[in-house]
Amino acid sequence: MKLVWRLFPHPLLTLLLTITWLLLVNRWSLNSLVFGFLLGVLIPFVTQPFWPNRPNLRRPLKVAEYILVVLTDIVQANIIVARIVLFKPNTDRRPNWITVPLELKTPEAITALAGTITMTPGTLSADVSDEGHALLVHCLDAPNPDAVRDEIKQRYERRLMEIFE
Repeated sequence: MKLVWRLFPHPLLTLLLTITWLLLVNRWSLNSLVFGFLLGVLIPFVTQPFWPNRPNLRRPLKVAEYILVVLTDIVQANIIVARIVLFKPNTDRRPNWITVPLELKTPEAITALAGTITMTPGTLSADVSDEGHALLVHCLDAPNPDAVRDEIKQRYERRLMEIFE
């Protein structure tokens, strides 16, 4: 078993890199699969010293649910931002800085949350506190900052806690 962990220090990353390679070359062949798999093995192996503590996924199947929620939110946010930019006068927009207190403790989970917020149109993760207790988020239009904060905590942070902690 220890030999398997040595060869595959991050098995999920190996799988993800293999699939990503197949999507990038945009065709299915044995050569593409083998090369993608070699990249999937080599990259985590070479970067292993930079990952002293392997992220612990408590419930890895929840990742699929999280990805679906994020993709749905990205599509919806694109429509909302387009409406704001095209139809809402500048004087009616209420941009806001929102501090989101974090219950997440692991750096990987906090990074996933910050990345999710930044990927969603209309919001941007700007800073994380030194101790990782809060995240500073800028919103394009947030007349009710408390509602935005609560939505981030409910939709994303809660799910990330189920996955990582």
